[in-house]
This record gives sequence, structure tokens and C-alpha cells, in this order.
Amino acid sequence: MINQFRNLNPINLLILFAYTFFMRMAIFADLPSSLQFEFLEPYTKFFIQIPLQNTFSPAGNVFFAGIIIFGQAILFNRVVNNHGLLSKPGYLPALLYVTASSLFMPFLILSPTLICNFLMIWIMDKFLKMGKASNAIMTMFDVGMIIAIGTLIYFPFIVMLAMLWFTLLLYRSFSWREWISGLVGFLTIFFFVGVYYYWNDNLSMFYKIWLPLTNKFPSVFKINYNDYLVLVPVAVMIVLATLQLRENFFRSFISTRKAFQMLFFMFLISIVSFYTKPDFRLYHFLLCVPPGAVLLAYYFSNAKKRWFYESLFLVLVFAIQYFLFV
Repeated sequence: MINQFRNLNPINLLILFAYTFFMRMAIFADLPSSLQFEFLEPYTKFFIQIPLQNTFSPAGNVFFAGIIIFGQAILFNRVVNNHGLLSKPGYLPALLYVTASSLFMPFLILSPTLICNFLMIWIMDKFLKMGKASNAIMTMFDVGMIIAIGTLIYFPFIVMLAMLWFTLLLYRSFSWREWISGLVGFLTIFFFVGVYYYWNDNLSMFYKIWLPLTNKFPSVFKINYNDYLVLVPVAVMIVLATLQLRENFFRSFISTRKAFQMLFFMFLISIVSFYTKPDFRLYHFLLCVPPGAVLLAYYFSNAKKRWFYESLFLVLVFAIQYFLFV
């Protein structure tokens, strides 16, 4: 499977499509009686009404979620290949994206984070282009607006604002215009949101949008470790990928080094942003899939012993299927 996807063979697109729905067998075998799809945050529904609650049947919900994942995998694969993050272009990024997007049952249904991953991939592409740009002001402004749109869909996406400055530290020498342009782009969207609230005499509600930012980061976590055993093979792959990346780090292009540092920060920020939503669901961690899948693809792109990396991937696939079914 891994060796097949190391190449840019068009037949891999058909295999990937079949694989996407193969990884969803468990939920199709035991569909819930109903599935709710909340597309926008409550403060966004005040001025944008999209009645999606009863639009999809449970089967339709899972089917369209699979189609979205497949489409995102293709876009993600193109971004990774265009920026030369792996040793050679192939469909490994798409394969690992679909695999990582199937780890848990909540990942298999329509959710706001699933929609936000289109924006995550777009932001990744923008950031990866930054090193080659002579001026990053407009790029930062655009990314700020993208983050604002993502925040209208799913509030924890606002924490991606930190990526604006992490990325500038990595890629650019200091320019105050670049450092504020992303924030200006973000505030531009919310300025119009605030104006709408003001026109409708609900400015006090507009202030409440930002209250989750004052939440304290939780010091105690209630975790059922049996639910997360599927992450064991993922953790092994991440460790192996990190060792591989460390071995090749100073032999890589400077742009590649900076790209992986940027993706590492994006991965961490995606994880910790859950604190801004006290009632967050497991699907929140779908935001970790784009940066995480790059690291997984990097390992399989550079692994040498075929029997080992093919076996490791099969162990992951079987572990995912087992825990989804049980």
C-alpha cells in the first residue's frame, strides 16, 4: 500500500477513494439513528441562517463527510508536493491524511472542524509560500481574514492567530507592517460582524463572543485511556518520523526545515486551542490532521525497510478498524 502511493500514478486516486470509504465501514455498519450537524457558531447564526439540522440523513451525513475528506486529501497532497516537503512527489500525503482523518468515530461525520480543515490547508499553503515572497503584508492580511472566517465556523480556530507571529519569526525579518497586517485582516471581518450586531441592538452579545478567551487552561483531564489506544501506532510513527527528520534536518533545504518547524507549531496550537470551548467534542482534534499527516507522510516517504513500514501501516489500519467496531 505504502509503496503504491509513493508514486504519482493516477490509479492511486481510485484506490484512495475506495480506501476512504473502507475506513468508514464501521460507522456504515452501525449508523446512529440521527446525526446533528452544527455548521456555525451561535453568534454567527445570528446573521447567517443555514438550516442544515435535518438536511442529511445519517447515511448522507457520513457519505458527504467521506467525500469532503477525499477532496481535502487531494488538495492537501497538492500543497505538500508543490512545496517539496517530501523526498519525492507522490500520493502518500493524501493516504496519510485519509488515515489520520479516520482515527475516531467523531472524525467520520460532518462537523465544523471538518469544514475548517479546508481553511487549515489554505493557511498552510499561504505560510509555505511566504519564504519565497518579497513582501508578506498581503499574505498576512489574507491569512488573518481566513482565520476570522474559521472563527465564525468554529471559535477555537481563533487561536490560529498565534501562527501569524510564529510564522513571521521563522520566515521573515522584523517588519511592523507585516506583524499587524494579519491582525488587521482578522479585525476587518469582525468589524463588519460588530456593525451588524450594533444595527440590531445586540452589541452586548457581540462582546460575549470573546469570553471563551478568558477560560483557564484545564489542570485536570478525565481520560479513558482505552479510547485512545489506537494512537499507540500513531505515536510510534511520529517518533520514527521525528528521528528520521532529525537525521536529515541539516541536509535538507532551509525552506524545508522552516516548513516542518512551522507545521510543528501549528500541530501544537491545534491541540491546545480546545480550552477555548468548554464543551468541545473529540472532533476538535481533526484540526491536528493536516500538520500531523505531513510528519507521518515524511516517515513513510523516507523509510527504507519495506517489510517494516508496510507492516506498521497495516497495524495502524487494523487498529483503527478494530477500535471503530468495538
